[in-house]
Amino acid sequence: MAKKNGRNTRGRIISAAWKLFYEQGYDNTTVEDIVFESETSKGSFYHYFEGKDALLGTLAYVFDEKYDQLKEEMDPALDAMDKLIFLNRELFAMIEDTVSLELLTRLLSTQLLARGEKHLLDRNRTYFRLLRQIISEGQKAGQLRGDRTVNEILKAYALWERALLYDWCLSDGGYSLTAYTEKMTPMFLESYRTAPGKVK
Repeated sequence: MAKKNGRNTRGRIISAAWKLFYEQGYDNTTVEDIVFESETSKGSFYHYFEGKDALLGTLAYVFDEKYDQLKEEMDPALDAMDKLIFLNRELFAMIEDTVSLELLTRLLSTQLLARGEKHLLDRNRTYFRLLRQIISEGQKAGQLRGDRTVNEILKAYALWERALLYDWCLSDGGYSLTAYTEKMTPMFLESYRTAPGKVK
């Protein structure tokens, strides 16, 4: 039970921090603000994080929270391609609406420079587990190509999403991320669809 409460406390701190980062900017948000917003304590904050900068690596956690929510909302009757398109569109809409470009850029740059753990590549994340399940089920149902392994398709899809995010940051948010991914992601995924008349 203590472990669950610990997860909840850490999660509340992370959620509060990213809400404040978006609303008032990273530089204008203090540890005190985060503690107040999360209704925790300074002791709890410093138990989980060395300081405010340590929270930059937790955006992947925020994304995974969204994936947990989308998993419940997603129509199970959709085929694998449509599930992947749905997840991509909904996550990117959330990013565009609630994560500042400056913070996303900081996250991506810290992941490039990180010598240790790279959160975006952590295969234990909800993100990777959910994608692996959808791709595997899609192959078994004959919806996705069987001449590529689940891990090959998973890696290509994750790489595609990171490329879209990096380009959006490089372009300083000069276009709608959501509109662009709605147009381009189905085209990208089409190459993994089972060819007509071919079961696998």
